Amino acid sequence: MATVNVVVFDLETTGLSPERDAVVEIGAVRVVNGRVEESQKYETLVRPVGESGQPLLIPWRVERIHGISNEMVRHAPTMTEVLPEFLDFVGDSAVVAHNIGFDSGFMRANARRHGLVWQPAAEYCTVQLSRRAFPRERAHNLTVLAERLGLNFAPGGRHRSYGDVQVTAQAYLRLLELLKVGA
Repeated sequence: MATVNVVVFDLETTGLSPERDAVVEIGAVRVVNGRVEESQKYETLVRPVGESGQPLLIPWRVERIHGISNEMVRHAPTMTEVLPEFLDFVGDSAVVAHNIGFDSGFMRANARRHGLVWQPAAEYCTVQLSRRAFPRERAHNLTVLAERLGLNFAPGGRHRSYGDVQVTAQAYLRLLELLKVGA
């Protein structure tokens, strides 16, 4: 585990499509030598805008999931401001996310839109690791995985980027131990 060095990240969005929807929050934490380094974190709300810069609203159904309102992001920075900063935070690290395809899809689409590149050293998925560690289980969402591993979300942390990242980082390390994998 001493060699595990990754950035664990999570996004909250206005919907499911990287092409039509927008990021409203990014949370990340660095894992250094197999330890979650809470002092090395990245966390920001993001004001959602469309490709031509028009404001995008957070649908009420989506707000009910993550609790991020249009008012909360009204004065937040846009992806134009946030993305270069976040890419610098990730640097040349490998990244981890719960359902990496979703989060990386949004990062790739946003990077392309802004003339940047999302190309982390490697991408690891805690959903895939969970399926390997618990092959007889049907559910592998983050809530179920946290329960299975005895992890708890901070109060109000579920479905908020940084709260999900804290649990995903711990889950990643526990799954590597269970699978006896060195990343």
